[in-house]
Amino acid sequence: MKLPMFIVDAFTATAFRGNPAAVCLVENTLDEDSHQHIAREMNLSETAFIRKLQPTDNFTQSSRFGLRWFTPESEFPLCGHATLASAAVLFHKMKNTNNTLTFVTMSGELKARRAEDGIVLDFPLYPTSPQDLHEVEDLIKAAIGDTLVQDIRYSPDTKNLMVRLSDSYNRSFLETLKVNTEPLPRIEQTGKVKGLILTLKGEPGGRTPQYDFYSRYFAPWVGVAEDPVTGSTHTILGPYWSEELGKKEMRAFQCSRRGGELDISLRPDGRVDLKGGAAIVLEGTLTV
Repeated sequence: MKLPMFIVDAFTATAFRGNPAAVCLVENTLDEDSHQHIAREMNLSETAFIRKLQPTDNFTQSSRFGLRWFTPESEFPLCGHATLASAAVLFHKMKNTNNTLTFVTMSGELKARRAEDGIVLDFPLYPTSPQDLHEVEDLIKAAIGDTLVQDIRYSPDTKNLMVRLSDSYNRSFLETLKVNTEPLPRIEQTGKVKGLILTLKGEPGGRTPQYDFYSRYFAPWVGVAEDPVTGSTHTILGPYWSEELGKKEMRAFQCSRRGGELDISLRPDGRVDLKGGAAIVLEGTLTV
């Protein structure tokens, strides 16, 4: 079987920045094991599989598709950058004629729509609750040592632990912070935590363009030491920083080595719009 395969850099307009995702178009049925084998072969943080929902569907005219995401280790319930990458392939390579696409996923129906300067993802919002430091102190200390922490939140829906660093730090500190992810899966084995978000308030009047907040994301529990740019974590960061800053419209930067930026808009219906660019850097055929 031959499958069309693409690699797309998401949440950037520039090749070799943002977060690369593999995107695979599945014309017919693909067995379960092959999804994981392909994701392991691609060896990127996420591989997305777009499938037709009906035999009569096609990638150019249909507006609804199935979508699944796999890391090299396991299937993942929600991935923003691979959803953005999937929409970019359909819009720009398959020349899909619709302005809005609907993806049927493990996290419900997600929409992606064209915008002048990128693609907008319609995602759910995930609230956080305060997390007692003593329960996660060993985990945080192993990851970031004696770095000062201002707030700790937990998202039960996504199993992410969000750690806000002290406002005394700046972007450069977060960018250069050495985070030790290797021992984390051994320290946290209960299944409660599957990802660690570090976040920091933006610097007023600082660098141009100005960002409302910064973040980095680590998920060694699913085989991803650090994710370059993570759309799904902004479904948590968005409502948190909206409350902290008193804003519904925000601009965020993820401070990985590759870096990437997102425009965030909290909607009255309790969902969030995440806007970003995409650069398709590779197109080929995978033989299975």
